[in-house]
Amino acid sequence: QVQLVESGGGLVQAGGSLRLSCAISGRTFSSYAMGWFRQAPGKEREFVCAISWSGGSTYYSDSVKGRFTISRDNAKNTVYLQMNSLKPEDTAVYFCAAPRVQKVIPVFPTTVGSWGQGTQVTVSS
Repeated sequence: QVQLVESGGGLVQAGGSLRLSCAISGRTFSSYAMGWFRQAPGKEREFVCAISWSGGSTYYSDSVKGRFTISRDNAKNTVYLQMNSLKPEDTAVYFCAAPRVQKVIPVFPTTVGSWGQGTQVTVSS
């Protein structure tokens, strides 16, 4: 199992940007695909984006495609989420996620083996 710690959340106006970071420890980070999920009040946790273990493939939900970018730095054991053109509907707690099986892309919550503690992102209108 890996340990995940997110940072970088906060309050931003609509149209603004934030970058989230997720530091990973405990296992060989470079072997893991990684993902980001989010959960708004009263809603289920939903997939945001994911990146393959090599960084060569990325996946996005339709709601964030073209606005968010996931990336990773295997030398720093860190995965990033750059969020641009933020909207009030992006307000949620954002969670970093590592899959149960290292190279499986974590698209569904049931495929996640480790979660971070979450970081709040609030977008004001």
